[in-house]
Amino acid sequence: MGRVIAVASLAWALLAQQHGDTPRDVETGARLYTANCIVCHGPEGESVPGVNLRRRQLRHGYSDEELMRTILKGVPGTPMPPGNFAPSELFAFAAYIHTMREGPDRGAKTGDASKGRVVFEGKGGCPACHRVYGAGSRLGPDLSEVGAIRTAWYLEQSLLEPEESVLPEHQFVRAVTRNGSVVTGRRLNEDTLTVQLIDNQDRLISLTKADLREFRAEKGSPMQSYRNKLTAAELADLISYLSSLRGLP
Repeated sequence: MGRVIAVASLAWALLAQQHGDTPRDVETGARLYTANCIVCHGPEGESVPGVNLRRRQLRHGYSDEELMRTILKGVPGTPMPPGNFAPSELFAFAAYIHTMREGPDRGAKTGDASKGRVVFEGKGGCPACHRVYGAGSRLGPDLSEVGAIRTAWYLEQSLLEPEESVLPEHQFVRAVTRNGSVVTGRRLNEDTLTVQLIDNQDRLISLTKADLREFRAEKGSPMQSYRNKLTAAELADLISYLSSLRGLP
């Protein structure tokens, strides 16, 4: 029975793969990789002899199907055990490894993390929206572990094309109450009855949907592109700093 379930999971994941990766898939895959794989394979996927996930080097082939099969079945005679993952998790694993593989071809230039912190806190103005290790605003997503769940290439794309990497849970929303008050902010949680958000004054606000006459997600991202704001060297330094943020201050 277990083998049947594993084969069905693999078939489902491969079918889902045809619809393309999303930022949510990549983030989920990054967290799964960090929790299950990073100790042996390393943050860049190259710590196991003969295996390099970034360069598509696997002992048992490098297609998505073979990758997912290896994750499910493990590798007999090695420390890698069989995995008990749902189809959506297999898909997320593959999505994250896709971004690892894209890095060498479209990767960001290596910079100086210490200089990047100066850019982050100064010219970049990032603490006005983002929080790192308890310092900064909660208006945007907390970046304290962003280096553990995002590749350098993905970080570069997020800085240059922020509208392409907004997750649903990070969307900004606009609500109008029955008395006409307008509330805007980043959505934190939402269910059928209520929605919680952080407004631009860093306040946590909870709204009851029955008390609203209008509620909608804003299109795009409030974050402006850094394409023309930073030099190439400053951008590389900033990406290196963000890559160094792995939840350990």
